[in-house]
Amino acid sequence: MSLTQLLRILLARYLTLVITLAIAITIAILVNIFMPKQYTATASVYVDVRSPDAILGEVLPVGGYMTTQLDILFNQNVAVRAVKAMKLEQNETVRQQYMASTGGQGPIETWLGALLRDDLEVRPSRDSSVIDISYTAVDPRFATMVANAFANAFIDANLELRTEPARQYNSWFDVQIKELRETMEQKQKRLSEFQRKSGIIASDERIDVENARLADLSSQLVSAQAQSADTSSRQSQTKRASAESLNEVLAHPLVQGLKADVARQEAEVERLSAQYGPNYPALEREREKLSAMRTKVNNEVAKVVGGIRSASEVSNQREAEIRKELEAQRAKVMALKIKRDELALLQRESESAQRAYDAVATRLTQTNLESQANQTNVHLLNPAMEPNAHSQPRSLLNIAIAIVLGGMLGTGLALLRENMDRRIRSREDLDRLLAGVPLLANIPRGKPRFALPSRHLALPWRRDAAAA
Repeated sequence: MSLTQLLRILLARYLTLVITLAIAITIAILVNIFMPKQYTATASVYVDVRSPDAILGEVLPVGGYMTTQLDILFNQNVAVRAVKAMKLEQNETVRQQYMASTGGQGPIETWLGALLRDDLEVRPSRDSSVIDISYTAVDPRFATMVANAFANAFIDANLELRTEPARQYNSWFDVQIKELRETMEQKQKRLSEFQRKSGIIASDERIDVENARLADLSSQLVSAQAQSADTSSRQSQTKRASAESLNEVLAHPLVQGLKADVARQEAEVERLSAQYGPNYPALEREREKLSAMRTKVNNEVAKVVGGIRSASEVSNQREAEIRKELEAQRAKVMALKIKRDELALLQRESESAQRAYDAVATRLTQTNLESQANQTNVHLLNPAMEPNAHSQPRSLLNIAIAIVLGGMLGTGLALLRENMDRRIRSREDLDRLLAGVPLLANIPRGKPRFALPSRHLALPWRRDAAAA
């Protein structure tokens, strides 16, 4: 069917179209007149997701947060809060309706909350953090009251969702911090007791002193060993060679002086021997004097040799004493290292207990502040105001819808009547109906302006002329 055919059908069946359209418009007007007027009140809340938390200093995650807030707003808990805020459950008429509807099964607040949510509309603003809470009712004052009640209930629910977990965590942290305090005090007490018994105040205080003492004894032992080796070597020389050839004897001034005296005395004895006989009294005296000098030299040499041996014995004894002290000091340092390791372990345990206590104390302070918070990140931006104009029915919209639907329905009825009672309204209809039959003539509507000569009549073999 072409558009021209459709227009011809509608023109021929215009009464059906007009009557149908008039009925639809009449129904729309009656609906606008008799339908109860409903009023919509809207409250706006602002959800702050950009500013950091005043207590924790953290920024809330943006992704999915607004969707979560919408779910909270539609939650039954918020609806029950709104019902309790308006005290609808105390209304006697509402109670009678509740008993008639449910028979007294279930809480009346839950039933009322479900009814209120049916007429509640929540619209988040596009690309913003503002949520519009709208409620539609016959009474504009009631619609305003419900919209504001849901907005305030939503704010209270957000505050409770923030403070209630904080209260629970605060109670749990309060128990934990008492246990951690006891553990920390026990660790510190053990550390103090160990320091008192061991005499170690700091882990590296005494060990540094004792290590320095150990290093000093090691140096002394090295020196004593060198001195002992030297004296032992000189003592060995006294056994292998003549005592008078020792360096100590040669360097001894008294011995060298006595030897010089002995040499002079020997020269005097030789001179007297050459002048006098062997029994000369003066020669005898000089010989006795020489013998006394030699005895004195031998005694002094013996004293020097004895000093060398004594020095060797003293050096060996000193070396043994230093070695003994070194071993004792080494054992003392090892014991101190063991105590230092134990002290370090006790200090780490005490510090770990202190850190755990400090961490829990910090979280306890935070949860305590959160549990006492009276502000949330949801704020009432615009409270609902009592509407002056009704939102339903929408007269112009209903009439426009009636016109569109009436026109569609009238067109459908016209086509249906045309299908039930087919008429030939154009040349195209005749061509389709009598397919293959030649067209003799086409008589236009109305009186023709002039008559065609007979020679111009449309003949079967001149169909194109007739069509023209």
